[in-house]
Amino acid sequence: MVRGVDMAAVDVIVDNFVALWRLPGLRQNFPWLFLLVSFVGSLLKELELIPQTYFSSSKNVLNVYFVKVSWGWTLLLLTPFLLLSNSSFSRSVTFLSRRLLSLVVATAVWYVCTETFFYIEDLTGSCFETGSMDVLNKEFTSKATCRRAGFHWHGYDVSGHSFILSYSALFIMEETAPMASLKTASLSTLPRVALNLLYVALNIIIMIWVWMFACTSVYFHDPSHKLLGTICGLLGWYLTYRVWYLKPLSPGLPPQRHPKEQKQHA
Repeated sequence: MVRGVDMAAVDVIVDNFVALWRLPGLRQNFPWLFLLVSFVGSLLKELELIPQTYFSSSKNVLNVYFVKVSWGWTLLLLTPFLLLSNSSFSRSVTFLSRRLLSLVVATAVWYVCTETFFYIEDLTGSCFETGSMDVLNKEFTSKATCRRAGFHWHGYDVSGHSFILSYSALFIMEETAPMASLKTASLSTLPRVALNLLYVALNIIIMIWVWMFACTSVYFHDPSHKLLGTICGLLGWYLTYRVWYLKPLSPGLPPQRHPKEQKQHA
């Protein structure tokens, strides 16, 4: 009885999230939210209008246990969701393999961008013996060696947080889109429960990513560092889901309408 009530509660939460994403303009304007938050947050930071809080420390629990390993959380939850949701549309090995490639492509985007950010910071930086940057140490030519020696590295630090949080949120938004159709599909109990729980967890992760993106905007980094990181996140999403994935030779977009639903609309 309790289990039935719990699952009914999860169903209600799923319905609410699906309804939220169906709101006119939400999906279309979601990417712009990150640019707006980055700009407004940076302005508030420069004007020193936001007081210090628990989230102004990089040691806050969400940053340490979620943001620092954000790509791991994204893949951990999205991989089984993608398999379950897409296999309900088609069991074709070719189709599922193509769709799983979206995870590979996204991971490649994440890796290339983050490594490029590290390279830029090394290329443009210098090692200083004090935090006030008044004593230059030319012995160390990379951030890693400089910091291992207990010194301070100062370079152009593109915000990896602004990049990964915006990119991950948009990636999850795209890949969870089939849930709107799957709500009316006839699935067996276990896949339905698993899909519902994963969908709720992924939406909670999106909320955490948006919140921590806002915290990054108002508490950390220089304005240009955050703006560039955000633009890279939006470009990674746009060039895949709005350009490449529309082409035949690509992982393709997530399926939007269940076969039974297609027959009803035929």
